[in-house]
Amino acid sequence: MAVNFNNTKIAFHLKSDSELERAYFLFKMISIEPLIRIGTAATNFALKAHLPVEGLIRSTVFDHFCGGVNEVDCLPIIDKMYASKVYSVLDYSVEGKAVEDQFDFALKTILNLIEFSKDKEALPIAVFKPTAFGRFDLYQKISEKKSLTASENEQWERIKTRFKTVCAAGKLHNVKILIDAEESWIQDAVDDLVLDLMQTFNTDALIVYSTLQTYRWDRLDYLKKIHIKAKQTNFKLGFKVVRGAYMEKERQRAKDLGYKSPICDTKALTDALFNETIKYSLSNLETIHLFIGTHNEESTHLALELMKACHISNNDSRVWFGQLYGMSDHISFNLAEHGYNVAKYLPFGPVKDVMPYLIRRAEENTSVAGQTNRELNLIKMEKQRRGI
Repeated sequence: MAVNFNNTKIAFHLKSDSELERAYFLFKMISIEPLIRIGTAATNFALKAHLPVEGLIRSTVFDHFCGGVNEVDCLPIIDKMYASKVYSVLDYSVEGKAVEDQFDFALKTILNLIEFSKDKEALPIAVFKPTAFGRFDLYQKISEKKSLTASENEQWERIKTRFKTVCAAGKLHNVKILIDAEESWIQDAVDDLVLDLMQTFNTDALIVYSTLQTYRWDRLDYLKKIHIKAKQTNFKLGFKVVRGAYMEKERQRAKDLGYKSPICDTKALTDALFNETIKYSLSNLETIHLFIGTHNEESTHLALELMKACHISNNDSRVWFGQLYGMSDHISFNLAEHGYNVAKYLPFGPVKDVMPYLIRRAEENTSVAGQTNRELNLIKMEKQRRGI
């Protein structure tokens, strides 16, 4: 039976009437761009001025898009979603400062999350961002193949050690490690480092995943190139495939510095590349494991059709689907109901420290009008179904 993403009874079955009303209110606010700008400025001011607004934030936007202030606080949501066959990926969404002790703290945090996850079937995956473990400009210098000072070489070795330590912990405790993507001008350093880790840790079970942002026109070619290496040297590739997160910044930098933009010219080209990357990966599942990170129904349907055509079972452990907590429940829970592997990214952290993440989430939803309107229409459908 085909997956019906319009089944709002399944999509919102975990939401109470009041939570559904809150979701409607939030997405209605997000759909009004000037309101987001004003709200962002007012929130930032209130937090910096130490005004007592954290309770209001916690009960509205924070509780909708985040799991809690720490991993234990997230457990009720993790357990509720797992009872409905949806897994969680705990995402510590606090942005640290670019200093060594903060990088060590980030390492400790991720290791604690792996330890927390190891005996919980609901938490099969841990995630981190490369710049949580090292300075942005150091990744950039290495990506540009510039010479490093003695001090920078030492810092880079510490970065590599942090990555390896996390992957080793993941292998020890059978927790998959998903490494997020960064801006294109530092991604080469990340790619090379993660590829080495895949060669080390992805020989038997697959532990290490990197991320492909397919709004970059070169990503499928990159995948095909390293796929040849993986087959030749007998290790597996793991990739989260997404459209991307830094489009405006990428295009502006390319324009300012006078080089060809790494971003596809149109959304249609990005969509086509995303779909082709999914198709290529699903056709090579013996060596490429896939985490499909999308809120796009058409791409999700395509992936389901390809899985069926390739005789890939719904619950094949090599294929995962992922969405952000607080968004696209109609995709997540309807997929899970049909036996597909689905994980929600579940951000957490102190309310004040997670605000930059929440502001970005609101701004991204505002810039993708179709996404917000789709959420609103589905919530309206469910409210009508419930008679509220």
